[in-house]
Amino acid sequence: MNNRTAPRALAAAATALLALGGVTACSDGKAAGADPQRVDVVAAFYPLQFLAERIGGDAVTVSNLVKPGAEPHDVELNPGQVGAVAEAELVVYLAGFQPQVDEAVEQNAKDRAFDVATVQPLRDAAADAHHHEGESEEPAHEEEAGGKDPHLWLDPTRLATVGDRFAERLGKADPDRAAEYTTRAKELRTELEKLDGEFSAGLKTCQRREIVVSHTAFGYLTERYQLEQIGITGLSPENEPSPQRLAEVAEEAKEHKATTIFFETLVSPKVAETIAGQVGAKTAVLDPIEGLSTDNGGDYLSVMRTNLASLRTALSCS
Repeated sequence: MNNRTAPRALAAAATALLALGGVTACSDGKAAGADPQRVDVVAAFYPLQFLAERIGGDAVTVSNLVKPGAEPHDVELNPGQVGAVAEAELVVYLAGFQPQVDEAVEQNAKDRAFDVATVQPLRDAAADAHHHEGESEEPAHEEEAGGKDPHLWLDPTRLATVGDRFAERLGKADPDRAAEYTTRAKELRTELEKLDGEFSAGLKTCQRREIVVSHTAFGYLTERYQLEQIGITGLSPENEPSPQRLAEVAEEAKEHKATTIFFETLVSPKVAETIAGQVGAKTAVLDPIEGLSTDNGGDYLSVMRTNLASLRTALSCS
């Protein structure tokens, strides 16, 4: 027992020391070991990394707390990652999405954190509750997020607004280059508005409006483009659907003549394949872009366009 306890104690001590080191390092406005010519930004997960890199440009160094291929909902931070949060000049995160990140920010970086959930109201998870009434229990993640859907980046117009506010916050951390950040945020907004136009046009005329998805991560996308999601599970992709829920989804898929059951890059396709087999549909990827897969060389914009192509095929859009 003593041998097992010692490493935990050492880990806790290391975390505390790293946090203290971060306070000291940031007292002069610079993170320990960081490039003094760049702002050290820690992003909680991929879409926020994308924003920080595009808006910060060469003026920032961005690190992501979630490795490619990892599921970000329940990321467990090691002492080094807690230290990175403590030492960062700016932490960009979404409160309620990743409990350990919330805790690390609360303890080490409250004055240097930008919570994207404060930019505009998040959707209520209850808006999609009728899609997963058959689950045996409420998804744990919905409770952690206070009943809110965090996947706002799947609406490009919302992501553009977050980018505008992030540029302002970055400008406060680095006033000398504030105008550069504002300019890059405007350029990104132009790209995101173009993407929004592609989705609106591409999904305007389709034979079906319902999509069957592995978990209800697509509320912002379906709301923006007047679609309806039928979720096998709720907001948490780790939840196992009950047999009753599987039967309900299969019936809905048949009712709407679904030709495709969507699964995700970071989640096992087995459940989607089971339902597809029952209803005579095929499976395809619809990516919530919570993180990039290890073999994906694209970025947010390219993955969203791949999503659009997949949706057009599944919904028989003209």
